[in-house]
Amino acid sequence: MASSFLEIGLEAGKRWQELTAGERPWIRIGTALCGEAAGAFEVADAVEAALESQGVSATVSRVGCLGLCFAEPILDVQLPGGHRIFYGNVDSESVSEIISTHVAGGTPITAKALGYLAQEGSTAPVPDGIPDLNKHPMKAWENRIVLRNAGNIDPLDIYQYIANGGYQALHKSLTDLNREETLNEVKASGLRGRGGAAFPTATKWSFLAGNPAPEKFVLCNCEEGDPGAFNDKNILESDPNTLVEGVIIAGHATGATKGYIFIRHGHNGPIDRCRAAVDQARELGFLGENIMGTDFSYEIEIALTGDSYVAGEESALMEAIEGKRAMPRFRPPFPAQVGLFGKPTNINNVKTLAYVPEIVSKGGEWFAGIGHDTSTGTVILCLSGNLKYTGMIEVPLGMNLKDVIYEAAGGMKEGKTLKFLQTGGPLGGVLGADNIDVLLDFEVLRAAGAIVGSGGLIAADDSTCIVDLTRSLIAFCQYESCGKCFPCRMGMSHLLEVLERLCRLEGTTDDLALMQKIGVNMQAGSLCGHGQLGFNPVSSALRYFGPEFDTHIVEHTCPTGTCLEPSYSPAQSRR
Repeated sequence: MASSFLEIGLEAGKRWQELTAGERPWIRIGTALCGEAAGAFEVADAVEAALESQGVSATVSRVGCLGLCFAEPILDVQLPGGHRIFYGNVDSESVSEIISTHVAGGTPITAKALGYLAQEGSTAPVPDGIPDLNKHPMKAWENRIVLRNAGNIDPLDIYQYIANGGYQALHKSLTDLNREETLNEVKASGLRGRGGAAFPTATKWSFLAGNPAPEKFVLCNCEEGDPGAFNDKNILESDPNTLVEGVIIAGHATGATKGYIFIRHGHNGPIDRCRAAVDQARELGFLGENIMGTDFSYEIEIALTGDSYVAGEESALMEAIEGKRAMPRFRPPFPAQVGLFGKPTNINNVKTLAYVPEIVSKGGEWFAGIGHDTSTGTVILCLSGNLKYTGMIEVPLGMNLKDVIYEAAGGMKEGKTLKFLQTGGPLGGVLGADNIDVLLDFEVLRAAGAIVGSGGLIAADDSTCIVDLTRSLIAFCQYESCGKCFPCRMGMSHLLEVLERLCRLEGTTDDLALMQKIGVNMQAGSLCGHGQLGFNPVSSALRYFGPEFDTHIVEHTCPTGTCLEPSYSPAQSRR
């Protein structure tokens, strides 16, 4: 390594100071997937063109997502020594005015501003007539840990990450703590897996740490094919270095020799930015031989997979990395004994590993002081559907789900009434509008018939048919079944056939009992969670909306009028 960590930190601080308090305005544009879909790249090109045509000098950075996806594309202007002013739903036509009036002229356009964020140390006056963005409903409830840098730093510039505390946790783990002490910090935090199972992270790590094999692997799972979930991808697009640092620390704590970051093929933004983070970490000596002058050596490889939802299951993930079809393995042996390429392996979700740097940096007890009971820390939620504010928020576990919907998300859009929430991805469940007065807690939500799962929350209004929605979820699950397990392969197909029949208003009173029987067999006989949890959408829908199913069966009527024709069934295409 050419420079010491202290020298790298000083250089990073110098560069950050030049950005935030230098002589050039700093313009940041959100270019995560949500911004891209809304036209952020066109806005970024328009900014560059306007600066050139008007002869204005400014630094332009393409950053990640601030979480306010409903307002994308978001353009953020910070004048030298000033506060950050955000403009929402910006289009190419409005860019020229923002550049001439605000960037060049120094006067924010109050009528178009979404809000401002006061900058520490700035002596500039707080802008009149522009609201404090921290008081926006989606920001007011947040406690950002994993998302602390999202939308603030350039994900392609590792120095910006270091200037904001990045890689201090790795330095602490390597120089101030030993492997066992690092593992103990994670244990003290109470961190549980954020991929859906909520298994204690330190316990999982200890299985690998206790294996004396000379070659061991750490795998990070970013398959994330869940409809309504985009937090893993957003972390990689907005702050990939926090994940890379977490993967390195996990390797040190468990005595692993190599890490793999597994990303769903086609997610180009997350892939490109994560690759850049790995390359830059290697250039600065945070990967490779004798990291930070210690005896710890470690490498990370980016592994891609095809469009396979089941590849998110940890043993199927290993099969995919080995170049095989993504199918779950029989267990035992478990991955910590025989994993990737036959070597001991640990697998965690993106969000789980992204918490690790802050836990090691601030201590496990700090993290354990956030949350509720054994559900410690925060949870990242993806809000979509007919809500006033859609996007991504990071809130403490223990927050009431009702407050998430009616306060943070602003409730339903005007003229809409909440009917139910679909939670935790396609293998999750639904909660009726009268049943969302529950805490965001792993056990509490599971008891209510829902799960935190991937963090997706889809709000449906009273025009949505629960039977039709359940059919759509099971159609997804049927299409994504890898086919290895007979109970899952045939069970999903049979569930879909029954639900298609109900949606055609041709169901019978025996159909509900038939679906229950299929679900029990799937749960008992499937190798992985895809089949074991596959009946969840049906069972939770029946639990809260049984009368609506009865109306379809007994009265041969759909109350919403949306079930008169069968939807496209992936099952049909596979026959």
